[in-house]
Amino acid sequence: MKNIPQADLNEFLSGDPKRKSDFVQFIGASFQEIGFLALKGHFLEKDLQADLYREINAFFALPRKNKEAYEIKGGGGQRGYTGFGKEHAAGRTTGDLKEFWHFGQDLKVHKHLKEIYPDNIQVSELEHFNVIGDEVYKKLEKTAEVLLQAISLYLGLEENYFDHYIREGNSILRAIHYPPITSVPNESERAAAHGDINLITLLMGSQGGGLQVLNRQKEWVDAVAAPDELMINIGDMLSRLTNNYLPSTIHRVVNPPKDEWGKARYSLPFFMHPIPKMPLNCLPQMVDEKNPQLYDDIEAGEFLRQRLVALGLL
Repeated sequence: MKNIPQADLNEFLSGDPKRKSDFVQFIGASFQEIGFLALKGHFLEKDLQADLYREINAFFALPRKNKEAYEIKGGGGQRGYTGFGKEHAAGRTTGDLKEFWHFGQDLKVHKHLKEIYPDNIQVSELEHFNVIGDEVYKKLEKTAEVLLQAISLYLGLEENYFDHYIREGNSILRAIHYPPITSVPNESERAAAHGDINLITLLMGSQGGGLQVLNRQKEWVDAVAAPDELMINIGDMLSRLTNNYLPSTIHRVVNPPKDEWGKARYSLPFFMHPIPKMPLNCLPQMVDEKNPQLYDDIEAGEFLRQRLVALGLL
């Protein structure tokens, strides 16, 4: 597969059993074959996307000392600001050519999770920054919930299998700024090849070039979405849960050609995480003589902690 498959979430929500079933089979096969999907019909309105881009542009344009005031020491980069070059792909020591901001869950029901989830950080310089970030977070969280219902059906599970685990899960909306490249980057890339930690990722901002997916034939494929599409991919948590039946897909953001080094790039991935106590043990129906268990039993919270250490954030 050399192209990213495209689907429309309205097919799943249509109320027509055949259209719903066709959508389930199509996205499931797409995730098995390449692990990525371009999705229309999501809940994130065009105007709200534009509002968030305006706010993150304004934030990353702040003086460095202002941004660094929102960096939480020892917080693993889970909320607020993380400075340029501080995150690297697992297995590497060279930092990625990016800085980013994290919006997290605003708990309403599971108050006990306040002991685990860090508080969101409020940006005093920008009146609407946090409000708009929270609105986008909720729209993407709802889209991810419906997608996981479709994935549940593809796996032969109850449609609402994930609902209990993802309600007020430890999900993160990341606003990434890849600044203009001002000197030869040597081994550094905007985002080195990696797999995501979480269940699924929903990405705004893949309309420009740079994002590439490693397909099952070990070929790098450009992943470019239309303006009304989100790019969706499977993360390592779902890969573990399904015993690699839905494999996490390696992807990267390559540096632009030298004549485009002066252009900044922005992207906004929403990392759908479950609550920390969700077991990521391989589903029993995904394990047999031909498919032995590939992963040890672990809970989502501990798996996240291990990966943050590997990324150099803890």
